[in-house]
Amino acid sequence: MKKKVLSVLLVASMVASMTACGSSKNNEGTTANTDTKTEETAQTESTASADDAIANLIAATDGTVDITLWCSELEAYQNVMKDLTEKFKQQYSDVDFNINIGAVSEADAKDKILEDIDAAADVFVFADDQVNDLVNAGALQEVATTYTYDPTKTNSFATVEAASKDGKLYAYPLTASNGYFLYYDSSIFSDEDVASWEALTAKAEEAGKKVGCDIANGWYLYGFFAGAGCELTMNEDNSNNCDWNNATGLAVAKSIENITSSPAFVSVADADAIPMLQDGDLAAYVSGTWNTASFEEQYGDGYAACKLPTFDVDGTATQMGSYAGYKFVGVNSHAKNAGWSMLLAEYLTNEESQLAIGQATSEGPANTEAAKQIDSPALAALAAQSEFADQQVVGNQFWDPAKALGQNLVDGASDLQAVLDDAVSGITQPVAE
Repeated sequence: MKKKVLSVLLVASMVASMTACGSSKNNEGTTANTDTKTEETAQTESTASADDAIANLIAATDGTVDITLWCSELEAYQNVMKDLTEKFKQQYSDVDFNINIGAVSEADAKDKILEDIDAAADVFVFADDQVNDLVNAGALQEVATTYTYDPTKTNSFATVEAASKDGKLYAYPLTASNGYFLYYDSSIFSDEDVASWEALTAKAEEAGKKVGCDIANGWYLYGFFAGAGCELTMNEDNSNNCDWNNATGLAVAKSIENITSSPAFVSVADADAIPMLQDGDLAAYVSGTWNTASFEEQYGDGYAACKLPTFDVDGTATQMGSYAGYKFVGVNSHAKNAGWSMLLAEYLTNEESQLAIGQATSEGPANTEAAKQIDSPALAALAAQSEFADQQVVGNQFWDPAKALGQNLVDGASDLQAVLDDAVSGITQPVAE
């Protein structure tokens, strides 16, 4: 880097960036002058301020800028992130960048970050249910300054809310598709067949095919109990409240046992489901966008997807619920090059980048304009299911008891009240201090 300036210029750059494209709260505070300006004039001045902020950041940079980025280990993610970081470097070619991309699943990001915040990645992709713990640990840089766009205005309201805590934005929304729905082969199943679990399993038995869902997994099991109106909430200390052992929960458990007792039903995770799919045995399966390519290839012209089926609860057709999950890009509060890390995170989550990531991974963008540009049966199914989906907010004490409950139901437990009571006892146990 050829330019060298006093540290005061870096301060000026951050001040300028705060006024360039700040949060809606900051924008609301500047009423004295903006009320008399036309919208066009305001946008022009905002763009100019953003350009100045980036120019100042470039001028204040000396030497190589080292940034470590963590994202999913999946090949599609690694490749698209490599392409985007190369474009980022080309866009800011006055600066020498050394951007290293590591493979850390968004599901594991929080645990890896909190092992050693100082040694962790500067920029990382993580799942929405990790926001609370990362903020409480002081590991996330607040998104209080922006350079090129305002994330609170370009992304869906739900993703912005999920990326915020106590009214402050702590991450850049990236995807809005971390949920689940039903993939199916339309050459076997009609619209009526996939409308309910009872009709789906009956048709699968007739066709000699298998249908499935990973019941022994709290993420999917939640959809049955939530759909029937049972509650699962998290307290401030990360402990849980759960009423799945009430009369409604008992009826749900009976329904699940009825579904799983069908010879056509299999409770399997992706690791076993995909080989079954490739062998031609699995004709319908509950999963998410990460498996789109496998189902599209196997089902061919019959490839289809829809919202989750209903299930019978005491004689009433009940819509299955689900979790709606999001992925964010966060900046480590201990990042060595904070300004550039923030700008990189902003770049990776702008409309163009989210569209590229969506096209490469089949995931749905959080950016509302990018989302409109992707035509996908899977994303359409996810959108249809979103009406019945909840954001995943649950303490860690939930997962093991829920897994055990699901397995007990698959195994056909005879004393359903006992297994429900045991599960709720485990889910609601206090968090060790």
